[in-house]
Amino acid sequence: MSDITFEDIAIVSCGTLSLELNHLKKEGFLNAKQLYFTTPGLHEVPRELEQQLTDRIQKAKEKADKILVVYGGKFCYVNTNDPTRTIDTIISEIGGNIARINATHCMDMLASESERKEMAGGEKVLWMTPGWIKFRHHVYKGWDKGLANENFPKHTGGAMVLDGIGFMDQYMAEHAEELLEYSDWMGIPIQPCPITLDRFKSLLTEQADNLR
Repeated sequence: MSDITFEDIAIVSCGTLSLELNHLKKEGFLNAKQLYFTTPGLHEVPRELEQQLTDRIQKAKEKADKILVVYGGKFCYVNTNDPTRTIDTIISEIGGNIARINATHCMDMLASESERKEMAGGEKVLWMTPGWIKFRHHVYKGWDKGLANENFPKHTGGAMVLDGIGFMDQYMAEHAEELLEYSDWMGIPIQPCPITLDRFKSLLTEQADNLR
C-alpha cells in the first residue's frame, strides 16, 4: 500500500466522507491532486445528487485525467422515476478515465457486511459514519419526529458510528448535549464503534490501481 500514489488522481466524494478523506490526506496516505465534495445527504434528493456529481466530476477533469468517485453503487443514488438509472450510468455518460470505489454505501466503505454483522452481534443496528453525526441537518433534512419514529426505533441494537478517525471521543466531550438531543430525536442510543481505516484505504488503493 505504501507504493501507491494518488498524485495524478482527483477524487470526487459525497461530503459525508470528507472527514475520513481529509484525515487520510493529513496523515499522508492520500496525496490526491484535488478533493471535491458534494453536499452530504443527497441520497434523499437524487436529481440534485446527479447535478452536483456531474458538476464536481467536470471540475475534477480540469485538474486531472484520472478521477476516483467515492460513492456507493447501490444505496447512494436511487432514482425512483427511473430505477434502471444508477450512479454508474451517470459516470459512464460523463466519460473519461473514471473509477468508482467498490462498495454499496459509505458504511460499507469503512466496514464490510460481514464485519458489520459480527459487530452487531445479532441485533438490528443503524450504522452511521462520523459524517452522519456532524452533517445530520443535511442527512436528515426535511425529516420530522414522526418520520424518525417510523424508521429508527426498529433498530434494537441502536445506532453505531463506525469511527476510524477518533471523532466520537472529541464530539462527546465537546457536544454531549447535541448528541443526546440527536439520540432522543432518533429514539435510540448512539454509540461509537472504533475501527481502523484499513478497508477504506484498501478500496481506494484498488481503484487507484485500476486507473493505471
